[in-house]
Amino acid sequence: LAVPWRWRCTPRRGESGCPPAGQVRAAFLRFFQERHGHRRLPSAPVRPRGDPRLLFVNAGMNQFKPIFLGTAHPRSELAQHRRVVNSQKCVRAGGKHNDLEDVGRDTYHHTFFEMLGNWSFGDYFKEEACSMAWELLTEVYKIPKDRLYVTYFGGDSSLGLSADEECRDVWLRLGVPVSHVLPFPLKDNFWEMGDTGPCGPCTEIHYDYVGGGRNAAALVNQGSPDVVEIWNLVFMQYSREVEGNLLPLPQHHVDTGMGLERLVTILQNKRSNYDTDLFTPILDAIHKGCGGPRYQGLVGDADVGRVNMAYRVVADHVRTLCVCITDGIYPGLSGAELVLRRILRRAVRFCSEVLHAPPGLLASLVPTVVEVLGDAYPELTKNADQIMGIINENEVAFLSSLERGRRIIERTVQQMEPSTNFPAEVAWSLYGNLGFPLDLIGLMLEEKGISLDSAAFNELALEDAKRKAGGPQAGQLDNRNTCLDVHSLAQLQNSNVPTTDDSPKYAYKLGQHGQYEFSPCQATVLMLYRDQSLQKEVGAGQRCGVILDRTNFYAEQGGQACDQGYMIRLGQQDILFPVESVRLCGGYVIHEVTAVETLRAGDQVQLFVDEAQRLACMTNHTATHLLNFALRHVLGDNTEQRGSHVTAERLRFDFDTKGPVTVEQLQQVEQVVQDVIKRNEAVHIAEVPLTLARKVQGLRAVDEGYPDPVRIVSLGVPVETVLTRDSEAAMQTSVELCCGTHLLQTGAMEDLAIISERQLVKGISRVIAVTGGQAKQAREVGQCLAMEVDSVSLRMKQRTTSIPEMQNLSKEVGQLTKVVANTAMPQWQRKELQTILKALQRTANTAIKKLEVQQAEEKAQSLLAKHCNQPIIIDTVAADSLSILMKVVNQLCDKSPGTSVLLLSPQVSGEVLCACQVSKKCLPAFSAADWAVAVCTQMEGKAGGSPVVAKGSGNAKGMQGALTTALQFAQSKL
Repeated sequence: LAVPWRWRCTPRRGESGCPPAGQVRAAFLRFFQERHGHRRLPSAPVRPRGDPRLLFVNAGMNQFKPIFLGTAHPRSELAQHRRVVNSQKCVRAGGKHNDLEDVGRDTYHHTFFEMLGNWSFGDYFKEEACSMAWELLTEVYKIPKDRLYVTYFGGDSSLGLSADEECRDVWLRLGVPVSHVLPFPLKDNFWEMGDTGPCGPCTEIHYDYVGGGRNAAALVNQGSPDVVEIWNLVFMQYSREVEGNLLPLPQHHVDTGMGLERLVTILQNKRSNYDTDLFTPILDAIHKGCGGPRYQGLVGDADVGRVNMAYRVVADHVRTLCVCITDGIYPGLSGAELVLRRILRRAVRFCSEVLHAPPGLLASLVPTVVEVLGDAYPELTKNADQIMGIINENEVAFLSSLERGRRIIERTVQQMEPSTNFPAEVAWSLYGNLGFPLDLIGLMLEEKGISLDSAAFNELALEDAKRKAGGPQAGQLDNRNTCLDVHSLAQLQNSNVPTTDDSPKYAYKLGQHGQYEFSPCQATVLMLYRDQSLQKEVGAGQRCGVILDRTNFYAEQGGQACDQGYMIRLGQQDILFPVESVRLCGGYVIHEVTAVETLRAGDQVQLFVDEAQRLACMTNHTATHLLNFALRHVLGDNTEQRGSHVTAERLRFDFDTKGPVTVEQLQQVEQVVQDVIKRNEAVHIAEVPLTLARKVQGLRAVDEGYPDPVRIVSLGVPVETVLTRDSEAAMQTSVELCCGTHLLQTGAMEDLAIISERQLVKGISRVIAVTGGQAKQAREVGQCLAMEVDSVSLRMKQRTTSIPEMQNLSKEVGQLTKVVANTAMPQWQRKELQTILKALQRTANTAIKKLEVQQAEEKAQSLLAKHCNQPIIIDTVAADSLSILMKVVNQLCDKSPGTSVLLLSPQVSGEVLCACQVSKKCLPAFSAADWAVAVCTQMEGKAGGSPVVAKGSGNAKGMQGALTTALQFAQSKL
């Protein structure tokens, strides 16, 4: 292979001429593409497609899972791949593979890394894979052969797996010395995709940094920093079943992975990934931006003030942020988005508190990251401005929260008694309202030598979870503090306490860049409510309802969940009162809070709504209106709303229906909604007199009391137009009376997917839908499952004559049926797949039964010929299941009515199956149940049945004795 650069790695540190990372990556890709005929593929996005179990793509093989699982559609491009090579963007933070907390503490952990990989899908196997790897490392990269050690799977007797001597012999043939070819057990050299699925032995290539002719075999896989793994070659040749047993795969695959960062470290004669040109430009940019001491590569106690750790954290995390944001994962409140928010905030904290950098440093590093990675991943270059904007926006929000949180912790610590734990209520407030990750709270307290009261914190978390789940105890607690009793209401009115002005909840607009901007709100505490009584003062630690003169919090009503957030007292920015629920009662808005300090009537407060949660509710509420319109449009004008519920996570809608909604109707409903989303229609809202509003033709309203004046929400058509006399404009769009909060344009909804539809009672159906990213994810998962069903269907059509194979297919259909039933995916697609799977299950069951009968008949004929006209037949026969064995016994007795039959069938597992039937002529003296018990007891087993037929099982060690017992028992009864 001709390469545009000539270089050779030597053990001498700092020698010039070592290759830049870009050339190392390019050489890998060209080697497999040009010399070995691999198809070069771009990196998949780090947002997993159709795999709800993954937060991020964390390995090169993720995008090829459908091939390994056999679920790729035969006509898809994916199914055509035979040899593939790529450099995959990977993120390991959150979930099973989580390196986040280790990043910065050492010189090799990362949240983002690049995985160089080559794959064979049913093409080459161990010989070629090892040969290619050895050729690349020793001839192209010129790594000295005496520095390399290879490991192979040494076998596992518990699984019945022998050592992978085939792999060992390949390495020996390639010239690797015997002392450098090492066996290791299951935990080191057997790779599994998950608890079930494709798996197989692997071989790893390790590099000795020290060299010098020494034998470092004893250091391989021992955690030594001097001998490290650089490449893992996985040979997928088995599938682990649900029961835990391994079955051979019909096709063998090769999946290899080599971390670019570690490879570059070796080729550039470095001992730290951060000393390579993948990181040094970023570290230089950090130094330039913060003006502090340069990065020195120090770790542990030598890293005074954790300055070097901060450099590593920021350099690593900004790479992750760039890649994730480019691939559509933004800092958020759940799943991968929440993990990314933690990463961003961790980086911001190190910038601010350790490096003392000015705000904006993190975003200023983006152009450097693009310069380092942009050639390999051009999407970074295209999205650089967007990445910087999102980072800056989130940094500003967090720095404000960070400063407030620091003051809260400082103030709380000062008031604490010596040798006491940090109060859980304060920590919970920081966590729930300022978005402080728990690890940051722990670190801040650790620096002060203080512990958190973890038990109390966990109790608060559990209580919050119960309240969110709507537990009965939580509900009673909420009612006691937020639902004004009749006496308290009268007292408020008699005292001339004004009802709450909640119009500020509608005070939001679209900003210059399309983001929603929510106006702040200042208010006065008018009264407090606790344990069903009005109070002027509530002490610290108590939960109570707060009545204000005005609020921007949305109280739960109209089917929309209430807002969450917090309030602070003016002049005391570091005291947060978390708002956990909001209710409207008699015109008074009750904010349920936990008082972290004494709260009094007359206090001036500022209110902060959780904007992300509010925006999600707005999106789903507008989507509910659209869904209502679409259902009427598709199912007919008689379709009436029966109820709805809107939360930040999803929307629920109940309606009249004459019967179950069909697959085609569900698709049509989704299409109507998507058309309105694509048109990005304006959402028009106006307050009008109730009498005028009710005259609108086509108005959608539920049977509930509306205020007067009432708000009209109209999608795409101005309210003035729908109010015009004889106007039919409202017939062609969604026009509803609604007090909820809504989007200002429909495009922000992005997508809507109906993920559930069922009849509650006859004539009333309930649909559940999700929007935005959740809808997109549901569609991806649906497509993924559809491909799996197609794969099973195609294999079913091949009409196997093997009962075990057909049973495995039947089992696979059953597992898929459960997954399809319980996974969030478009409901129309779920119904389609369930229909297909039901038919496949019937086909499989029929085929199994037919094959069993056929097999039983053949075995019965053979035994009948062997034991012609005998009154007793006792024998052993090969049978795959007790069902087949029983059928053989039945057929023998049918063909020879006066004969009593007992058959044993030894299994591979060491178990022996037993089935018997006694001729009716021999009853009652001769009982089949007693016969089976006697025989199976001899084999240390159990049995049961009736006087005519019985079955059981035992251990193979006692089988010969059991046959003797069977004959003696039968003779004694005849």
